[in-house]
Amino acid sequence: MERNVYSLVLLEDVVQAVDRLACARGTSRSGLINQILADYLSCTTPEERIREIFGRMEQMLTDSENIQVRSPESGTRLTMRSTLRYRYHPTVRYALELSRREGAAVGELRISLRTQNRQLETLLTAFFKFREHMENRWIGSRFPGGRVPCEIGPGRYCRTLPYPASEEDRTSERIAEAICAYIREFDRELKRYFSSSDNPAPTGAVLERSYRDYLNSSILI
Repeated sequence: MERNVYSLVLLEDVVQAVDRLACARGTSRSGLINQILADYLSCTTPEERIREIFGRMEQMLTDSENIQVRSPESGTRLTMRSTLRYRYHPTVRYALELSRREGAAVGELRISLRTQNRQLETLLTAFFKFREHMENRWIGSRFPGGRVPCEIGPGRYCRTLPYPASEEDRTSERIAEAICAYIREFDRELKRYFSSSDNPAPTGAVLERSYRDYLNSSILI
């Protein structure tokens, strides 16, 4: 949703009241006025849409045994955590950053694990590369350049999440459902990979079947 600069003539008392409330809510004068007008005129702001998506995701993941949702770190970021069944039970962090601007992407999902264990980091990076190869094989043709938009680094994976292809799947509820399904499947595959990391070939076949099932039952994002 595009933002423009407009001049408004307001009473000084009104401005002071707006500033006090904006300070209490941790927002700007322009942001608060925009929200007040949007509420009055029944317009949905990007911030409100993001809150709706996060709220629905928290509801959907509440009963999940494997993924713990943390309180939003900011207006656009939601963090989730999951524990690997590996030595020392390391924690995987899923950080979802949604975009305020309408465009080709809903936002980015960053997956990371802080560790000084080189073997763990090597296994994690190997899984990320396996996952990238698998996604490119099955859905890469749907993206520009024939590749899924992701970046891989030591112990970290960043995936751009595009809007669903169908307009009817672009509601807050459907986007939340699509993101939750993606995170659940990613986390499930990661744990299966680590549970059989000493025998990668059979594990890869199992993960491919699981991923195909996910594609057939979920909204692609």
